[in-house]
Amino acid sequence: MTKRRSRGDGGLHWDDKRQRWIATASLGFAPDGKRIVKRGSGKTKTEAKNKLKEVLRDYEDGLAIAPADYTVERAVNDWLAYGLNGRDKGTLTACTILSRTHIIPALGARKLRDLSAEDVDKWLADKAKSLSTRTLQGLHSCLNRAIKRAMARDKVKRNVVALCSIPKGKPGRPSKALTFAQAEAVLRAAEGSRMHAYVVLSLLTGARTEELRALTWDHVDLEGEPDANPPVPPHVAVWRSVRAGGDTKTRKSRRTLALPTRCVDVLQQQKEQQDKERGAAGKNWKENGLVFASKVGTALDPSHVRRDFRNAIKDAEGVDPADWTPRELRHSFVSLLSDNGIPLEEISRLVGHSSTAVTEAVYRKQIRPVLQGGAIAMDQIFLQQKEVRDP
Repeated sequence: MTKRRSRGDGGLHWDDKRQRWIATASLGFAPDGKRIVKRGSGKTKTEAKNKLKEVLRDYEDGLAIAPADYTVERAVNDWLAYGLNGRDKGTLTACTILSRTHIIPALGARKLRDLSAEDVDKWLADKAKSLSTRTLQGLHSCLNRAIKRAMARDKVKRNVVALCSIPKGKPGRPSKALTFAQAEAVLRAAEGSRMHAYVVLSLLTGARTEELRALTWDHVDLEGEPDANPPVPPHVAVWRSVRAGGDTKTRKSRRTLALPTRCVDVLQQQKEQQDKERGAAGKNWKENGLVFASKVGTALDPSHVRRDFRNAIKDAEGVDPADWTPRELRHSFVSLLSDNGIPLEEISRLVGHSSTAVTEAVYRKQIRPVLQGGAIAMDQIFLQQKEVRDP
């Protein structure tokens, strides 16, 4: 007597309409009480049986079976749609561009369960021929997070992307720092422009551009408390940035910096200039309390900052504006302090790094091999050079 197949063992039958062998497997019941049945098909019995075995194996592993047409593209699109909720708009845009430009065209058609580590290795190696290491890291991160999300939802057994290393890509744009002569030329060229205070504050305090764009007047003290014990110098509280939620990059990035005399002077001029712009704008002015704002009080866009910075320094002697960006003023701050013997630990605190290791890794070209707090040092640097030039 033929033994009847147990429920869940699956079945195999010929479908006249589709002209294919159909393998079926019952995987229990859904929360609504309906039976969960998965199907696999093939042109031959062997092919259909193999599909059935694959379904049963996954079931025994405790996995829900992903649809046969669940591809890398679907996994990435699901992650973009639901896995980035609450993230900054810029992050969502960057991830979308990387995914639509590089991941989906190359790997999107691949069934997720068939994606192998070898596929990912070959894809990354090919991309390394034309992309920078930083971009490769972004691509790896996007695909890794998309498949990790799919794995958490039982669409695939394991995340093969996590097993793949990131190759070295094309060299990116090297960071650089202004020499003292170039720094003075930049400061002179920026005088009279709307970017003057921005350039001075960035160069003489080392604040990030994202921190300066979010800086508000209630975080600036241009008088300090000279009669206090100990005296409190004029200072700026770098407590915010333009990142999502207004947080600074790291916990230690939240810092209060004493202001060099030159910064105090230009910020007073900045306040006067902004008062004039507020009056000129009238009802069009949108008060946000920002130190650096547009002519109607709105926040500055990064591209506008770069454009205005290059326009401001176009007459700087020995400096090609096209070769420099605002963030390199921060690199110059580190370089000038290092050249004048300020210890690495102090520089790390001033720029808001979580450790000296970060400072060395990011600014290794600006840190001198032998190193011997910020506002006083910058005053001394520029004062000494002025005395030498104008005895």
